Amino acid sequence: MPFIDSKLTLKVSDDKKETIKSKLGEAISIIGKPESFLMVGFEDEYDLFMAGKKLEKGAYVAVRLFGNASSDAYDKMTAAICNIYEEELGIPSNNVYVSYIGTNDWGWSGRNF
Repeated sequence: MPFIDSKLTLKVSDDKKETIKSKLGEAISIIGKPESFLMVGFEDEYDLFMAGKKLEKGAYVAVRLFGNASSDAYDKMTAAICNIYEEELGIPSNNVYVSYIGTNDWGWSGRNF
């Protein structure tokens, strides 16, 4: 039950969102989750500031999931996310923040897991 929410400084086309969504779907297995339950959201043209300066190209990516994964898995997932955004949008990895939020309470389809 992961959700990957991305806030991006750039305008992103629907085709590019589809490509990124597919790549995130492949990468989510790194943290032991199936693409079949993955939800992805994009908020583009979002103002992000780092070290007091507005980023021309930047991203904040929040990965929420039911349960948790290992630090090693999170490290590999961060590398994959940074690679995807650099390859697809030209956002350098040092302008990408990734956070992981695990929970034991996750609802879907009228009930909780």
